[in-house]
Amino acid sequence: MPGNGKSSAKAKPAADAEAKPHYHGHRQRLRERLLQAGTGGVRDYELLELVLFRAIPQRDVKPLAKSLIGRFGSFAEAIAAPIERLREIKGLGDAAIAELKVVQAAAGEFARGQTRKRPALSSWSSVLDYCRTAQAFADKEQFRILFLDKRNQLIADEVQQTGTVDHTPVYPREVVKRALELSATAIILVHNHPSGDPTPSRADITMTQAIVDVAKPLGISVHDHIIVGKDGHASLKGLKLI
Repeated sequence: MPGNGKSSAKAKPAADAEAKPHYHGHRQRLRERLLQAGTGGVRDYELLELVLFRAIPQRDVKPLAKSLIGRFGSFAEAIAAPIERLREIKGLGDAAIAELKVVQAAAGEFARGQTRKRPALSSWSSVLDYCRTAQAFADKEQFRILFLDKRNQLIADEVQQTGTVDHTPVYPREVVKRALELSATAIILVHNHPSGDPTPSRADITMTQAIVDVAKPLGISVHDHIIVGKDGHASLKGLKLI
């Protein structure tokens, strides 16, 4: 019997070691590095690890995080990836996908809040950041309109149309009708190019000019048409195309 007690005392440290898997210390160090150095102190895959910790508490998630980066290219592209494509990643369940989508939604709300704080034209970088956050990594074209009042403050932000990978139908009169309903005096048009290249097409330019032609007689100004993609953005006004 005394021998059995001694054996149990020796076994306890082994049990403690088993209770704290090898990745426990890694997780703690990663959290501390984030708190001390901010997001600049961690890599993209490490940010994904931090997101996945909550949904997958009993497994080393570093291989999974690296798989996400390998498939999608970056942290931003991973959290913005369509749910159907995320489900193709082995080991990524719905709980983990939900965590990624919470982060995506939070990023969008933060960027949207920045655009509401000041007039759009005086906080143009915030507008661009919001547009890129909202749809630069979408897999289908989306046509969005930011409706502004006479002080150029945001009244509403609406996705008017969602199309295919390379086309979204846009109807100028419907755009202007909605602006009138909201008593907007100016609008900013936004759409994405899922290809990643934000260079405006001839159709983009023609459609924008058609909206300008319908809006102008009604006292509605088209401040810009911004095209976003994962490779950057293009401003039709900046390119002197409107």
